[in-house]
Amino acid sequence: MLYEIESQAAAHNPAILLHTDDTVAIARKNIEAGRDLEIHGVMVRTLAPIPAGHKVAIRSIRAGDPVYRYGNVIGFATAAIEPGEHVHVHNLGYQELDTAEIAVAEKPSSQRVASSETFLGYQRADGRVGTRNYIAVVAASNCAAHTAELIAESFAGTTLPENLDGIVAFPHGEGCGQAMGADTEQLQRTLEGVLDHPNVSAALILGLGCEVNQIDHYLGRNGSGPTPAALHGLTLQTSGGTRGTVEAARKQIFEFIDRAAAEKRTEMPASKLVLGLNCGGSDSFSGITANPALGYCCDLIVERGGTVVLAETTEIFGAEHLLMRRARSAEVARQLLGCVEKYKIYLRQFGGSFNDNPSPGNKEGGLTNILEKSLGAVAKAGTSTLEDVLDYSERIRKPGFVFMNTPGYDPVSITGLAAGGVNLIAFTTGRGSAIGFPSIPVLKIASNSNTYRRMTGNMDINAGRIADGDATVEQVGREIFETLLRVASGARTHAEELGHHEFSPWRIGPVL
Repeated sequence: MLYEIESQAAAHNPAILLHTDDTVAIARKNIEAGRDLEIHGVMVRTLAPIPAGHKVAIRSIRAGDPVYRYGNVIGFATAAIEPGEHVHVHNLGYQELDTAEIAVAEKPSSQRVASSETFLGYQRADGRVGTRNYIAVVAASNCAAHTAELIAESFAGTTLPENLDGIVAFPHGEGCGQAMGADTEQLQRTLEGVLDHPNVSAALILGLGCEVNQIDHYLGRNGSGPTPAALHGLTLQTSGGTRGTVEAARKQIFEFIDRAAAEKRTEMPASKLVLGLNCGGSDSFSGITANPALGYCCDLIVERGGTVVLAETTEIFGAEHLLMRRARSAEVARQLLGCVEKYKIYLRQFGGSFNDNPSPGNKEGGLTNILEKSLGAVAKAGTSTLEDVLDYSERIRKPGFVFMNTPGYDPVSITGLAAGGVNLIAFTTGRGSAIGFPSIPVLKIASNSNTYRRMTGNMDINAGRIADGDATVEQVGREIFETLLRVASGARTHAEELGHHEFSPWRIGPVL
């Protein structure tokens, strides 16, 4: 779903109407009280100041009536609202909508087009392609996290082959004091995905020795599978403690470096792009500019045979019906709905709701509740057929548009995407974000020009030009696509230049 903005209207009108059925328009910039607005042929005078990105009523809305944005319900009026009023948390209430399974007809996969676009990547033996070439040092538990960092830091200043991007650590706080079963299995699946990743040339799995998450699981010693040739394991308790383990790890990593020196970038088709989608610090403009532009880019990738992965289950709630209608089959639609229903059960254990998701920054940026936030968030995924639904950190197995069940919390969400095998991440933000990942480039797309100017050193692309009237959704979407091809070939994102290495597995169970 792409939301269009008439560029000529955006250039002179301070308010944007996103759909003819909408009962609110969005302030393109700060609007003072008493300002006359012409919105889709209707004159409205503002009754209060309307901050940029916030909503102004364009019709009378009775108390209890639904309020519409994007042509969909975003909540219900808690009081009578007159045309020209500011619509936000003070007069727009949240109410969980009934989620009913909808009839889905079998539909074909999105059509592919012939293309000549390529990038320079690392061909792996299993057919996947890396956009980076790292040696990973992964902690099996928190007890090995500091040593993993020491090992990676010990290579600072070391001259590495030009085709090796570095030695990166994956410290985290999990791996022990947790129940065996679903929680530990999810952690193991996540770490497996980090160790066996197209952007990783070789890896070291590092344990203390006595933790719940034993390194034998990854090394094939417990019947879980053969040990990959480029994976080695160490524990502090059998390698001489912290110092002895650092020295043993360095010897092994130097062998990995010699092996990696022979790996070269070669020309690869755009079909080998596997793009993870995420948003963080969203504002009202995210669903108008950055997300629709990224959605246009995603359609370009899918048309070329590539893969795009939408995540953040908490941020499709209220918009899941739009995704279900795009499902390739009724079974895929049921799987998507199942993610939402299971997440409801998960939230109820802690007395929470989906509407706890919008942060204070989201609301300050004009997003009133999760329904409004989700309707803008799903625009990241374009218009392609939904091919598959994956659990958190599950291996991506099909090309095209797929969905992964992750939380909305950014570091946990992108960790799941990374473990699934994405080789690039595109991250839209309205309020501003500085997150990255140890082994995958993260491209930042600002939804408004003010954030882009304030955080130029973090932002890679300014989608705010759409709301400014200086560019179209299609133009910025094409810019994102072409930038991703350059990044896949080795161009560094700002998050990489700044050294952001956020990594946070999703712990779903109790601490014991």
